Amino acid sequence: MASVAQQIHTLLNDAFAPNALEVVDDSAKHAGHAGARAGGESHFTVRVTSVHFKGMGRVARHRAVYAALKPLLDAGLHALAIDARVPGE
Repeated sequence: MASVAQQIHTLLNDAFAPNALEVVDDSAKHAGHAGARAGGESHFTVRVTSVHFKGMGRVARHRAVYAALKPLLDAGLHALAIDARVPGE
């Protein structure tokens, strides 16, 4: 089975065909925190650049990312920091 980071990468690639995509597992920084899973893979930072976000405000971009990752959020992904941009930002 693919890691959560790999699943995030795949879902965001499929949804946004990004120019740039970085998925960082921040789980180790949150060990012992409510919602943290044993073994990690519960807290992530995502940096995604895509023309898909053109004309969208920050909140709309975040909603689009959350919608793309809904299966993982429903399965227990606990925390997600999002930096969603269009090329050139």
